[in-house]
Amino acid sequence: MTKYSYPLLCTRGAVIFPLQDLAVEVGRQPSIDAVNYASAYNIHIVIVSQKDLTVDIPGPDDVYNFGTLCRIKTVRERDKHLKVVFTGISRCRITKHFIKEDVNFVEIEDVRDFVEDESTISDLTKSALAEFNLTAQKFGRPGFPVRQYTDFDAALASVLVDTFAQIYIQNIEDKQLFLEEENVNRRLEMMLRHIEKERNMDRIEQEINEKVKESIEDGQRDYYLREKLKAIRDELNGGDSGSDIDDLRERVENEPYPENVKAKAREEFKRYEMLPASTGETGVIRTYLEWLLNVPWYQKSVDNNDLEDASRILDEDHYGLTKVKERILEYLAVKQMTNSLKSPIICLVGPPGVGKTSLAKSVARALGRKFVKISLGGVRDEAEIRGHRRTYIGALPGRFIQGMKRAGTINPVFLIDEIDKMASDYKGDPSSAMLEVLDPEQNSQFSDHYLEEPYDLSDVLFICTANYRENIPAALLDRLEIIELSSYTEYEKLNIAKNHLIKKQTQLNGLNPSQFNLPDEMILYIIRHYTREAGVRQLERTIGALCRKTVLAILKEKKKSVKVSKKMINTWLGHEIFDYGTKEKKEQVGVVTGLAYTAFGGDILPVEVNYFEGKGKLIVTGQLGDVMVESTKIALDFIKANAKKYNIPIEFFEKHDIHIHVPEGAVPKDGPSAGVTITTALVSAITSRKVKKDIAMTGEVTLRGNVLPIGGLKEKSLAAHRSGIKTIIIPKGNVKDLDEIPETVKEEIKYIPVEKVDQVIGEALL
Repeated sequence: MTKYSYPLLCTRGAVIFPLQDLAVEVGRQPSIDAVNYASAYNIHIVIVSQKDLTVDIPGPDDVYNFGTLCRIKTVRERDKHLKVVFTGISRCRITKHFIKEDVNFVEIEDVRDFVEDESTISDLTKSALAEFNLTAQKFGRPGFPVRQYTDFDAALASVLVDTFAQIYIQNIEDKQLFLEEENVNRRLEMMLRHIEKERNMDRIEQEINEKVKESIEDGQRDYYLREKLKAIRDELNGGDSGSDIDDLRERVENEPYPENVKAKAREEFKRYEMLPASTGETGVIRTYLEWLLNVPWYQKSVDNNDLEDASRILDEDHYGLTKVKERILEYLAVKQMTNSLKSPIICLVGPPGVGKTSLAKSVARALGRKFVKISLGGVRDEAEIRGHRRTYIGALPGRFIQGMKRAGTINPVFLIDEIDKMASDYKGDPSSAMLEVLDPEQNSQFSDHYLEEPYDLSDVLFICTANYRENIPAALLDRLEIIELSSYTEYEKLNIAKNHLIKKQTQLNGLNPSQFNLPDEMILYIIRHYTREAGVRQLERTIGALCRKTVLAILKEKKKSVKVSKKMINTWLGHEIFDYGTKEKKEQVGVVTGLAYTAFGGDILPVEVNYFEGKGKLIVTGQLGDVMVESTKIALDFIKANAKKYNIPIEFFEKHDIHIHVPEGAVPKDGPSAGVTITTALVSAITSRKVKKDIAMTGEVTLRGNVLPIGGLKEKSLAAHRSGIKTIIIPKGNVKDLDEIPETVKEEIKYIPVEKVDQVIGEALL
């Protein structure tokens, strides 16, 4: 018997029969390689099913040794998978497995159908055809087309059984038995036995259904008698049914709910009364009524209109943050003047730890309103916003209606945390659903799928928080009033620690103020050497650790109080974590200090350049993003175009490779503000001119040598100040942003505005 070799494709539970088409999702790499090989060389492929569906990479012992030789009909790519339609050709038996060109191959021998009894084949085929058409009629499928066959012979029988097995048999082991049976007579008998077995199962199921129906009728009779008995008992007990559904009905009639809510509740009460108490829908209706009536519709808290008192509360809770406090006081003043004002949608944007969430709590306290918080980080289901429809089991309102129920008033302060971290998938886009919440023109008629009645959110003071303005969906950003919260200065952190953090941590750890003494210089020491952040979270944790150490010292060493010293800090907290003032210690060639804006505020970013003999290649390392890589190319091309101006031989670039590196190599970096830094470092390295050690710079460069403005100047200035930088070169377009820089920083740093790269090089290089 002739043997042939073909690529092998293993399937999980899919069996294909000769002359049948089968669509398969191909996702495993060995299977993709087999399909690609067969397509490339225009050859057939062997499809075989694996025995254990949980095996990810099946070996020869994990698959059946009987499969189908197929040809590839169509191939479509879908994400990382292939959608392939195969057409079966013939049965085959696998005799050998082997690897060829990194593709799984098998050696096969053809398996031919044979007829054991020619005299019965015609009658069996007629019976099987009739049963096939009955089965097709039962499932609403077309019957078997027999017009293309001239006789009820083995050819028709083989195709008929294979078609039946392909369509109507679900069990993988049964399908494999049909595939491996070479005797056409036996295959027909197997088909007839299978249909008879299914018919018996249908008869048994029908008998069970009749018994269930009789049981239900008996249950209805029992229910009627039980309800009659209950009515008799109610009459004997004075008519007190004890049902709290009457309490809900009384609330609807006596409390000032809106008319549409009352009408909806009355409609649900009618449905409730018509249904038997034992049905599951009564519980669904009752839960819905409780939600409908427990959500606030008219309850409203009284705002604190005393501007002086509100200002005092905001100052008590937070140091600095002048813009935000002014905006809240403006809202109160206008509301007091007009006596009606739609609540604004405020969005606080800033790095972690600068007090966005706690500020929202202070606003609620200053206004005298209830406070509710939800977090949208990772929310990807639209039902989280709009709720589920009542037809679903376990349906609930969305997060906003749940929050309003917790608040108990229609005018709380509602904090929407991490609005920039929403996601979307096949369940919907929650950011689109948020439009109806955050648009003042729409939120008076907010539609929750569970509640079904429009809900008025216009009296709610929404405060959103985000770390990155760029990650807020554009449609939402248009509805928000953005207030930037930038990094704290050392002076601000010192005051926050003295006025808030130490008091909070001493109370949490059971200390009296007299037992824990942390001098100002030690607070500054901790800020500079044990924390590097935009906010004060790590500072608070560090102070908490010192408080715990103090409690241990008081109880263990019988001390009355502890004055924290530098030696104690080093002993209790370990060695210094950060170097204060990490600017360059001396002038160097090819090393320039840049400034970066990160999620944690500002930071300094040294750029290193070196060159060596080569063929003119540009090497860039340091996990740089696409924007920074483009900046390196622009900087190098600018220097090439102006090589004569900087006394650089033009052949230098053809004979040397240039390497640009931005430490730290494991931290990804990107952004449009490193152009002037890279250009200066390149000129310094190529011309061997040293860079001033106490100078830093920021700005983007163009091919014509113009310096473009950047963002985050305040954060970058604070980072430079923290690192001991004395001079910062900034784009001239950023001079207007100097008003936001704290005076304590501007007193110690000299700012040099520039328009051209030549000015930068003249100021930075010795």
